[in-house]
Amino acid sequence: MNARRPYRSDVSDARWALIEPVFTAWRARRTGPGTAARVHDLREIVNAILYVNRTGIPWEYLPHDFPPCKTVYDYYAKWEADGTTQQVHDLLRDKTRRAHGRSPQPTAAVVDAQSVKTSANVAETSQGIDARKKIKGRKRHLITDTLGLVLAVIVTAASVHDTAGGKLLLDDLAAAHPSVSKVWADGGYQNSVLNHGTRLGIDVEVVQRPRTKGFEPLPKRWVIERTFGWLMQHRRLARDYEALPQRSRTMIHWAMANKMSRELTGESTPTWRIETDMPVTPA
Repeated sequence: MNARRPYRSDVSDARWALIEPVFTAWRARRTGPGTAARVHDLREIVNAILYVNRTGIPWEYLPHDFPPCKTVYDYYAKWEADGTTQQVHDLLRDKTRRAHGRSPQPTAAVVDAQSVKTSANVAETSQGIDARKKIKGRKRHLITDTLGLVLAVIVTAASVHDTAGGKLLLDDLAAAHPSVSKVWADGGYQNSVLNHGTRLGIDVEVVQRPRTKGFEPLPKRWVIERTFGWLMQHRRLARDYEALPQRSRTMIHWAMANKMSRELTGESTPTWRIETDMPVTPA
């Protein structure tokens, strides 16, 4: 790494050690014109991606002590397209499950969706209106394990009903995690999702909201609500800024990779509060 002052989003030595083998193997497989010259440190590329992910800035506003923004985005896009980002995410998820005493292959999961507004650079054809939430933008359809770790995610226009997204998620879940036999959902998912799950060998159970007033965590389903909270700690996900839905999906993978790697190494996620030792002057 080049000598520079570290940013709070940088990976530590311990966190880099968790994922470095994936990137080393990726670079070793690269052949063809221009691949012989290893100009950029891959750790710095990862640091730059996490900087964008955590702060929410446009790629063009990356600080100049990172590699050039177009280079960083090129790596971001390549790693999304060839599955490297998901490989890193899945590796960390398996390690996190083991750290919690769980098998890498889950048996139960939770499904939900989140609608978010989009930025001006997102094409009209890539967004829609969620009539129930009154949000114009995109919708993130997620399935997590019972720890809140992402098992499957797709990004659609916000106008896509939870039921339609849920069916696609169940297909992805059954293909990638055939060990899952139970999924909890909320009342927004119609009977067709339950029937689709049955055809896949998955028991989909709707967890109804309590009739009592006030906030009450929903049994089984609260873990995925916490996952959405984890995502919102990454400002690039507070709104959907990505021109392509698959790049939005990748931004979610990077946010979860950031969260899981910190948990595995015992590093807390920095807050947005300004920490200072300056004494408070009485009013």
